[in-house]
Amino acid sequence: MRRWKPVLAITGTLIAAALAFPEPARAAAPYEDPGLPVAVRVEDLLGRMGLDEKVGQMTQAERASISAAEVTQYRIGSILSGGGSAPSPNTAAGWADMVDGFQRGALATPLRIPMVYGSDAVHGHNNLYGATIFPHNIGLGATRDPALVQQVGRATAEEVAGSGVDWTFSPCLCVARNDRWGRTYESFGERPELPVSMATVIDGYQGGGVIATAKHYVGDGGTTGGVDQGDAQISEAELRSVHLPPFQEAVRRNVGSVMVSYSSWNGQKLHGSDYLITTVLKGELGFKGFVVSDWNGIDQIEGGTGFTASEVRRAVNAGIDMVMVPTQWKSFIATLKAEVQAGRVPMSRIDDANRRILTKKFEYGLFEHPLADRSLASTIGGAAHRSVARQAVRESQVLLKNTGVLPLPKTGGKLFVAGRAADDIGRQSGGWTISWQGSTGATTPGTTILQGIRAAAPGRTVTYNAAGTGIDASYAAAVAVVGEGPYAEGQGDRPGFLGLDATDLQTLATLRASGVPVVVVLVSGRPLDVTAQLPDLSALVAAWLPGTEGAGVADVLFGDHAPTGKLPVTWPRSADQEPINDGEGLFPYGFGLTYTTTPAGPGAPTGLTASAVTATSATLSWTAATGGTAPLSYRVARAGTVLATVTGTSYALTGLTPDTTSTYTVTAVDATGAAGPASAPVTVTTPGGSDAATCQITYGVNDWGGGGFGGSITIRNPRPVAINGWTLAFTFPGTQRMTQGWSAVWSQSGATVTARNETWNATIPPDGTVSIGFNGTYTGSNPRPTAFTLGGAPCTLL
Repeated sequence: MRRWKPVLAITGTLIAAALAFPEPARAAAPYEDPGLPVAVRVEDLLGRMGLDEKVGQMTQAERASISAAEVTQYRIGSILSGGGSAPSPNTAAGWADMVDGFQRGALATPLRIPMVYGSDAVHGHNNLYGATIFPHNIGLGATRDPALVQQVGRATAEEVAGSGVDWTFSPCLCVARNDRWGRTYESFGERPELPVSMATVIDGYQGGGVIATAKHYVGDGGTTGGVDQGDAQISEAELRSVHLPPFQEAVRRNVGSVMVSYSSWNGQKLHGSDYLITTVLKGELGFKGFVVSDWNGIDQIEGGTGFTASEVRRAVNAGIDMVMVPTQWKSFIATLKAEVQAGRVPMSRIDDANRRILTKKFEYGLFEHPLADRSLASTIGGAAHRSVARQAVRESQVLLKNTGVLPLPKTGGKLFVAGRAADDIGRQSGGWTISWQGSTGATTPGTTILQGIRAAAPGRTVTYNAAGTGIDASYAAAVAVVGEGPYAEGQGDRPGFLGLDATDLQTLATLRASGVPVVVVLVSGRPLDVTAQLPDLSALVAAWLPGTEGAGVADVLFGDHAPTGKLPVTWPRSADQEPINDGEGLFPYGFGLTYTTTPAGPGAPTGLTASAVTATSATLSWTAATGGTAPLSYRVARAGTVLATVTGTSYALTGLTPDTTSTYTVTAVDATGAAGPASAPVTVTTPGGSDAATCQITYGVNDWGGGGFGGSITIRNPRPVAINGWTLAFTFPGTQRMTQGWSAVWSQSGATVTARNETWNATIPPDGTVSIGFNGTYTGSNPRPTAFTLGGAPCTLL
């Protein structure tokens, strides 16, 4: 547990005043008695609090927008540091002095309720200069090592607590389903069971005396197109099966807080969802901690700039207990008080929020030991924590290709190192490092990958040039450390290109032209499109975003530790495959070679062709793969989805849709279960049939009872050409009236409903889909529409 210390850090002036004018002895209130049960202390304190204290406890302000005196005046319950927000000097002592200053402001209130200080310590105490920076979650997911991840959490907690911070906004338990999303690296992986298993980090944080936060509740990794703060247009069944399990596990581990997602679920902002926050999280899952909003998250419930009274009312009534209002906290306090006084937010809801917040403050010892535990400051950036980080780095390395060049010998010929990420702590640490978006350069102390390489092979001549300039055939091998520059949420979204940029591609071209074997180490927060470069590489290693301990990468390159990492996500063949969860990409989910894997598995089948193509059928044929352990079988996939596993070298496609274009690949699997790379794809276009439809429609209903329902519609384009701009029309057969719609411009005239495309979903590619939805009301029965048209032409209702 965190090593708490008595509250003795009182200034000399206050001590002198206390000695000169001693106060009469005062009987301690029950809530001040640590010998009483927490529940008893909470109820006693709650009964002594007025509306000002209660609303203040529900308010979280940013450090740069509030003073210690204002903490006292407004009874503030929490302060935070946003990404990159740090005191000056940005040292452990600077942090502890700052936090203690705010805390003394809280302790000067009549009831002396301590505030709780929060920070985004998402891969170490990453706002603090000199702290240990661990790999981002995607790398930790690749380790498949829950015990190690718990150690990472414990080490982080000690560094956080040593600077006076009590609360980390971590872990992100999102399930990243589209690598275009700029927060993919904050996810442990694309399958729910991976973040579930890595939720041990919560035990590490909270075992170290720091409150953990499970975020972002819920579905932020499932938005359409991987758009940050976008809309997860998925069914409740998918939401529950894919995105909810990690939060169930977090609740089971008694996580202290849960942060609500900026994103929407089928058009409704999560910050205003009483169903998901109160009914599901607090009721169904039994969450006993407190729910916190994201940064200005309540502002987005209705759109526009700033929050409104109705947004405050809706968010609090939905179940948000503490509201993160970084700068406009005074306005929030006034607004919430007015809503309570007007009866629009019941006092029972205010009491429930305070009960949850105060319970955690009592449980974590803040009333007895509110000031920073400075004895832990010596652990910050210390050798023990950096050793844990180095282990996490080496276990996160995923070997994707190796022709025998790895491991590199520590003696012998000259070694050339290139790439902008080779000698750059900022690049290898990524976003959320010292600043919010992160930055390049020597942002914080640590070991770069180049420094790790040189230390691992002191007997070899190691030459470095970022662009590869100066390499020639006299070098035994080249290591190129390339990938992505730092980014964080919003700015990290990549809706189009997922490949290396021109600078990195030129570096690789320079190295390849020398004729020496090229080892590529990818530093990135997600898989990148390297399909075109892969044939020319002698080895490929996914290093993710390793943080400050670059020597962990060198540990694997030189064979001090064999690679053991496994892909936490499917590696796409191209960006066009996104989203490609459990699909047939360049490398499958769970793939990872090691130096003892010989042979690595079968090669790719070659010569994939399609013949005998009709409107509804075709035959695929290919040449058998080589390598691997016999016998071989073959997985046939369409657009990344496996259709069948066969033992021969042909497969008959049946039941195809006329006038449709689809892409197929074949992957060999050997007798040990090892899968090789997928074949080159083949495209099959079926001729039009007499009944070829303009579009295909799937219509779903979520009937809430009481005359309300939600409707979901998927429009599929089965034709070989894209649809550019669309208007869908249908007629309600009953009394239904649409009240709200999303992902389209909706209107209703009588019983006829029309939905026109938004600018961002105007194009439906061949064999592509668009999902839209609405909420509505009805009286009596709720029959489904039976006919749909797209642009006036009839659609097939599936």
